[in-house]
Amino acid sequence: MNNQATQFPGTAGERLMRKPEVLARIGLGNTTLYANIKAGTFPAPVSLGGRAVAWRSTEIDGWIADRIAASRGQLGEHRRAERQ
Repeated sequence: MNNQATQFPGTAGERLMRKPEVLARIGLGNTTLYANIKAGTFPAPVSLGGRAVAWRSTEIDGWIADRIAASRGQLGEHRRAERQ
């Protein structure tokens, strides 16, 4: 059996985070997390199969950076660079 991970384009340095880790990183509760997902203001999870889900670490990092930038009245340099 081959235990090597398949690397997909655009996933270098990417890892999947389960909900307890996401909640600890963002400092919000479960209800607020899912309300923000429904409102489209937080990244949706990736299905792992069955009832298991996880979030892409880069999307969580981007969301955190956006919150920091918004609190300082800035768009966020990383998002501005992505749009160019």
